[in-house]
Amino acid sequence: MMKLLLTSAGIKNASIHKALVEMLGKPIAECNALCITTASYGHPMVNPVMAWRFISGQETETPMVELGWNSVGILELTALPSIEKERWTAWVRAADVLLVNGGDALYLGYWMQQSGLAELLPTLDDLVWVGLSAGSMV
Repeated sequence: MMKLLLTSAGIKNASIHKALVEMLGKPIAECNALCITTASYGHPMVNPVMAWRFISGQETETPMVELGWNSVGILELTALPSIEKERWTAWVRAADVLLVNGGDALYLGYWMQQSGLAELLPTLDDLVWVGLSAGSMV
C-alpha cells in the first residue's frame, strides 16, 4: 500500500523529517521526487510565483523540495490528459515520492480524477505521498 505523510506545512521539524526517511526506506539524497503544484492554481490567493517558489525549493515556510533529493521533477496534472498515459505513468512509477503542494483541494481532486492519477495511485505500493495542506486533504 502506498505510504502517506500528510502535513499542514511540509517537513517543518525533525520528527516529520524522520518519519519521511523511514517511509522512504533510504536516504533522501538517493530518492527521486516529483512535485505536483496543481492545487495551487485553483486557489484564489495563489499566483504562479508561489508555485515556482515551491518547485524551486525557495518556499522556506513549507519545506519539501529543498530537502536534498537526488532529482526533482514536475508532474502537472492538468497536462497529463494530453500526454500518452504509458509515458507519464512511467514517470510516476520511477519516482520514490510525490511532493503535493497546497492550494485548493477540490481543484486538486478534480485533476487527479481527470488525469488518471487517482486510478494509478492504489497500484503504487512503494510510493510515498507527501501532502502539504490541500495535498493532504484529497
